[in-house]
Amino acid sequence: MAAYMVFIREGEVVDPEAMAQYQAGNRGAPPSPDMKPLVVYGEMEIVEGEGPDGMGMVILEFPDKQAAKDWYYSDSYQERAKLRLKGAPYRSFIVEGL
Repeated sequence: MAAYMVFIREGEVVDPEAMAQYQAGNRGAPPSPDMKPLVVYGEMEIVEGEGPDGMGMVILEFPDKQAAKDWYYSDSYQERAKLRLKGAPYRSFIVEGL
């Protein structure tokens, strides 16, 4: 069953340098063969409720929940995640698909 890793930026960037380093590291990182980016900061239109302050979202597809967890908790990603969390407030979660 497919699983989706969702990152929602919940505020403005507070450390542009850290965020730039995070983004540069992602561009230079070897892609996971299990990961398929579906949404990377695309334009958002809120249709119900209030949107997050930062209005940023990334959705990555994995073949299953374990593959998503393996990628997220990998040493290589956790090193880069420190920069993301220094750069801006985020909420992240994994949701299983149908």
